[in-house]
Amino acid sequence: MKIFFLRFILLLSLLFLATNCSSTKAKVESIKKVDIVGEEEIYIPHIKSERKTFFPQTLEEKKWVDSVYNQLTFKEKVGQLFMVAAYSNKDITHTNAIEKLIREHSIGGLIFFQGGPKRQARLTNQYQSISKVPLFIGIDAEWGLSMRLDSTFRYPFNMTLGAIKDLKLVEKVGESMAKESKRMGIHFNFSPVLDINTNPKNPIIGYRSFGESKVNVTEHAIALMNGVQRQGVFSTGKHFPGHGDTSTDSHHTLPVVNATLEHIEKVELYPYKRMFDEGLVSVMVAHLNVPSLEPREGYPTSISQPVVTNLLKNEMGFDGLIFTDALNMKGASNFKKPGDIDLEAFLAGNDILLFAENVPLAVEKISAAYQQGQFSESRLEESVKKILQYKFKAGLNKLEPVEGINIFNDLNPKSNIDLQYQLYENAVTVVKNQDDILPIKNLNQKIAYVKIGEDSHSAFVSTLKKYTDVTELSDSNIDSLMTKLTDFETVIIGYHKSDKSWWKSPELSENELKLIDTIAVKKKLIIDCFAKPYSLSKITNFNDIEAFVVSYQNGDIAQEVSAQIVFGAVDAKGKLPVSINEEFKVGDGIVTQKINRLGFTTPENVGMSSEKLNQIEKIAQKAIDGKMAPGIQVLVARKGKVIYQKSFGTHTYDNTTKVKNTDLYDVASLTKIVATLPIVMQVYDKKKVNLETKLGEMLPIFIGSNKEQITFKELLSHYGRMQAWTPFYKSTIDSAKIPMDKYYRKIATLGFSKRVSDSLFLRDDYHDSIMQKIIASPLIDKKEYRYSDFTFIILKQYLEKTTGKSLEDLTYNNFYKLVGMNNTLFNPLLKFDKKNIVPTEIDNYFRHDTIHGYVHDMEAAMENGVGGHAGIFSNALDIAKMMQMYLQKGTYGAVQYFSPETFDTFNTCWFCAEGNRRGLGFDKPQLGALGPTCGCVSLSSFGHTGFTGTMAWADPATEIIYVFLSNRTFPDSNLPNKLSKENIREDIQKVIQEAIIDK
Repeated sequence: MKIFFLRFILLLSLLFLATNCSSTKAKVESIKKVDIVGEEEIYIPHIKSERKTFFPQTLEEKKWVDSVYNQLTFKEKVGQLFMVAAYSNKDITHTNAIEKLIREHSIGGLIFFQGGPKRQARLTNQYQSISKVPLFIGIDAEWGLSMRLDSTFRYPFNMTLGAIKDLKLVEKVGESMAKESKRMGIHFNFSPVLDINTNPKNPIIGYRSFGESKVNVTEHAIALMNGVQRQGVFSTGKHFPGHGDTSTDSHHTLPVVNATLEHIEKVELYPYKRMFDEGLVSVMVAHLNVPSLEPREGYPTSISQPVVTNLLKNEMGFDGLIFTDALNMKGASNFKKPGDIDLEAFLAGNDILLFAENVPLAVEKISAAYQQGQFSESRLEESVKKILQYKFKAGLNKLEPVEGINIFNDLNPKSNIDLQYQLYENAVTVVKNQDDILPIKNLNQKIAYVKIGEDSHSAFVSTLKKYTDVTELSDSNIDSLMTKLTDFETVIIGYHKSDKSWWKSPELSENELKLIDTIAVKKKLIIDCFAKPYSLSKITNFNDIEAFVVSYQNGDIAQEVSAQIVFGAVDAKGKLPVSINEEFKVGDGIVTQKINRLGFTTPENVGMSSEKLNQIEKIAQKAIDGKMAPGIQVLVARKGKVIYQKSFGTHTYDNTTKVKNTDLYDVASLTKIVATLPIVMQVYDKKKVNLETKLGEMLPIFIGSNKEQITFKELLSHYGRMQAWTPFYKSTIDSAKIPMDKYYRKIATLGFSKRVSDSLFLRDDYHDSIMQKIIASPLIDKKEYRYSDFTFIILKQYLEKTTGKSLEDLTYNNFYKLVGMNNTLFNPLLKFDKKNIVPTEIDNYFRHDTIHGYVHDMEAAMENGVGGHAGIFSNALDIAKMMQMYLQKGTYGAVQYFSPETFDTFNTCWFCAEGNRRGLGFDKPQLGALGPTCGCVSLSSFGHTGFTGTMAWADPATEIIYVFLSNRTFPDSNLPNKLSKENIREDIQKVIQEAIIDK
């Protein structure tokens, strides 16, 4: 008792200071600030009167408590001590039994277990309606109501929360959990768990603990409690005096805690002392055998007067409600029979007897004990009045029924998903990162993914693939798998264990350990563990493993966020809440670099309304129903995060192939800004041209032509008086619109290798004819804005002549392979199956075929599918990557592709004063009523539209990217462009702007 005696002397000293020194408060506070500096400090509790309270006592409360108490018979007072187990998934027999206990024994409360929210709400109302004194309703909801109820939200386990350093997020979890409890008419959430999990083999605490550090556990528990109790719901700290250092489960036996008194005082009790000062309402006492606290051999702490009354109430000064742990658990029920165990628990000092197995017998036993003088009336009054006080604080003096209408939506608000992303972005922990392999910067390497563990991995793999080509490989034979991995440089192993079996040991099998060792020796290896940190403790040698990530749980959001960390869209911030081995200890965690790649989150996390964005679907469906396009892809990103990505409709009107987010579209003139323009910007950045460079200087073939003096600035601003377009193909077909033999062959032959369609090949030298037609074309009479495809046909020629490389090679090597635009390319049939490509038109005027996988634009088709103005196939996500690179002024994935100054130059409207809205290559918002946008974006915004029904737009003012892809040209591009006339793209853009909520 030495520690307790010293503490007692210290408290007396503090009291002396309080009565004899005017500056006592300042001195006391200065002492208190010392206590949590390090793990080894002993906390000095507040004087009882200084403790915080969330639920202050009022005169009205006292009157109500006294009034109710005085109306109760002795038996009814005893009944208030019991909180009985209730279920909403059992039959009428169970319901009748509960009702009988309420009517005949006036039980004080119910702890609900398995069932569903609507059923539980109905039963809660039913039970409350027949109870003389309103019932306490409690639930074990450590990670939310889903711990017990179906159709409810699952928050991360405490151990996952323990990895988070931002305690405000943990407090938000408490707030959300409490709101859901309150909605269900629940008054007690039996959490937080205050056990310090110092024993990795603990079979029942584990994930339920915030970790092994007493300070970390306490800080997180306080944050969670603050969130819960500020909403008017009561928290219960458990399992007193500490269930962390055990290797057995009190559900099945009585665990032994052999810690010394000094250790218990210093470690296990630390969270309780601080929680009491912070206003914790209630405590649950565990069924433990702690010889240093209870000298009687094998005597459970839950029924121990030295533990409950002497230690908890008297020495620690706790005056809140004290619950037993469930009395049906073997740790208690093996010691004494029903009735006897309840009496012992009450005599020990507990207020509420949880999960009593035989209430009538227990009431009888307690009544008999009273008659025998084993306890006084005042002892019963102490507990019952305390119970009534908290019933008043819970609002049970004005009981309202639980509303069943809209209960599922209320219990699953969209804000929970927003919070879940924030939690995992702060929890996922990188504990090893050799040579800064994370985040993966080089996307020009072969990466494989290998799964171990039995649970789902689809969200992780699909998110990895959003950044680059990742090949999923599997083989039960390690040698065979290694053969498959021969050509791969980096391997990502995902260890996926089910959250539903959280109590099971997730240790790696011998075969899995051998697999890890084998791959680690041969390849660069990244291990991502979607399970307890302890899971990989069997790995004895981490030397050959380049990176080790702990993602804690295997939910979809955990997988999605972890994949973003692997590729640098999110920076890792988490710290290990427990030690894995001697190498990776509690508190370890490497902060990784965020390298400005697109990430993924919810709209609200970037200041957007998901409800408003849902209106996009209605507009898209209007277009599809009106046959303006068979199918559509829409993507919205803000602040570097994709927040909306959906596909609508089908590939064509007469088939059932639904459009997927990964499908490729012919993006038409978006080619200008995702292929040709970025290369032009690099050339400009290297000062090979300037704004006043003449076209004749760029391409000598224009010397002597009417276009020789057009400047670079005029060319890219569509201000060079050039014609809009020429149907080059028409001079190669006869009067019946059939390609002439002079120009085409049905199979590739010498001199005829430019593929226009499956069975149509153009002669190789026809490009010269196209250029000559452009050179010879007349200029328009007036110097005004005239959009012209000639600009980018010319620029392609310039780039290829200047660099000596094809535009196809330039785009791939300079951008696509580096940015991770693996679904962006010319001639997609060289890489992709037709089923993944959306058809563009049924051509009955030139190629006489369904245009499927071949560029729709005729001139680009005549250039072997590679045009400076058209030819690119892509999906919305890949287009968004390029737009994000522009929005970041030339940087993406830690690579600077061109200077910010160059971007600003190209995003300038040089001829706005003359009525020309264009930037250099970029389209810009309209200057008047008509134009490409909704008229509601900033003048600094930029983008482009495409003939096939496409649009890509970015706005630096709001940091928003909008991508719209469709095949509105199917089946006939010559039909009226209803998509444009109905302003579908513009209306969606308007919705996006209206969805901004942080203006």
